[in-house]
Amino acid sequence: MEAARLHEYTEDMEDALQIDDVDRPEASRSNHVVVKVRGAGWCQTDNHVIEGMWTDYVEQELPMTLGHENAGEVVEVGSEVRTVEEGDTVICHPVMTCGQCRQCRLGEDMYCENVQFPGLTTDGGFAEYLLTNERAVIPLPDGVDPVDIAPHADAGITAYHAVKKAARELNPGDHAVVIGVGGLGHIGLQCLDAMSAAEITALDVKADARDLADGLGAHHTVDPNSEDVPDTITDITDGAGAEQVIDFVGADETTGYAPDIVAPGGDHHIVGYGGHVHEPSQSLVDGEFAYRGTLVGRYTELQELVKLVERGDVTLHTTRYDLDDINSVAEKLEHGEIEGRAVIMPT
Repeated sequence: MEAARLHEYTEDMEDALQIDDVDRPEASRSNHVVVKVRGAGWCQTDNHVIEGMWTDYVEQELPMTLGHENAGEVVEVGSEVRTVEEGDTVICHPVMTCGQCRQCRLGEDMYCENVQFPGLTTDGGFAEYLLTNERAVIPLPDGVDPVDIAPHADAGITAYHAVKKAARELNPGDHAVVIGVGGLGHIGLQCLDAMSAAEITALDVKADARDLADGLGAHHTVDPNSEDVPDTITDITDGAGAEQVIDFVGADETTGYAPDIVAPGGDHHIVGYGGHVHEPSQSLVDGEFAYRGTLVGRYTELQELVKLVERGDVTLHTTRYDLDDINSVAEKLEHGEIEGRAVIMPT
């Protein structure tokens, strides 16, 4: 089969991945599931993997097939698999978990002590076929296209996970701020609109993104290039600040907004990454706010998100590409030229 593989870390996306002919994976264990990949979302994390940013956090053996937002058709199952069968269409939770460790038994999939992460630690879905396990696959409802839903496997579940935490703290009339209305942010905005009665303000430097936010439930939009963000949020919230801020950018500038825009006792959820938190400890003490990280989400949360998609509450803005276009997609994302999510179609 054909697979797009990373052979060496590089900051040059032009020739980052190589299309190789490799063996098709097989269900060699009783819980294995082999999926014919119909759609694999391209994520900013893929660019970070190419750059070697993840080597300090996980062990990676190159060459490796990237792609961790995967959906498709089941073509082979292990002897003990009961959840799905050949011919079922599925979306794959990003990680393969053991189900036995304490974290798994607590339902914290991302903390599994024996986790395997296709596209980060094992071969992923930028290939004709993907090896995963039964604990990762979620059957898709009739009429849901695996190509269209694939990015929800990471972008969607990550946005949903952050919004679910924020929504627990939001009462009707409270204010929430969404920073960045791109591939993750436009999903998060819809989830926030569906799951809370908060007043929503969306920040983005792109006019097209702000227009998109208007149509997805934002009550206010702000251009950080032309408006003073703290002053504008102060005006919108009548001086109270935003009870919850969901930051899909995670740059130094956006994390730095927190002391000036988060209401006392509120949270600044960091979803995007690449920047730093540089605030003095007194800022956190005086405002009694918290920075909260977001690491993908639980299997059950992906199930819940699929229900929102099936109901029509959350839609994706996607552009489809063939496997041969893989490096072109990497370049486009690096330069901010992709609106919504790019989806690779290996088959």
